[in-house]
Amino acid sequence: MRIIGITIPDNKRLEIALTEVYGIGFSRAGEILDALSIDRGKRSNELTDDEEVKIRKYIEENYIIEGDLRRRVSSDIKRQQDIKSYRGMRHSRKLPCRGQRTKTNSRTRRGNIRKTMGTGRRKTEKK
Repeated sequence: MRIIGITIPDNKRLEIALTEVYGIGFSRAGEILDALSIDRGKRSNELTDDEEVKIRKYIEENYIIEGDLRRRVSSDIKRQQDIKSYRGMRHSRKLPCRGQRTKTNSRTRRGNIRKTMGTGRRKTEKK
């Protein structure tokens, strides 16, 4: 089964397999299957052609996914950078923009770069 150029894996439950599509998470996959009254535990290779068409049509009509969503997110970030908002500046400096601390624990965003020798803590003078 394919949805907008993404191949849905056959060996996984449909609820999990739909999360392969960018923009569909676990809860949204459950909503889709409940709205179409399709069993969540069904495998994607067990679907009938009619059910595949219903899923594809429902997703295309009701959700923004894959390329359109990626473009929207990148344009939102670019807009924030253009108006020089706080979040935009954090994005352009490649720093966390949702309030996380940066003295430690920002390895994901900055990369695993250790700029100082120790922990930054000064040793007490021995007597």
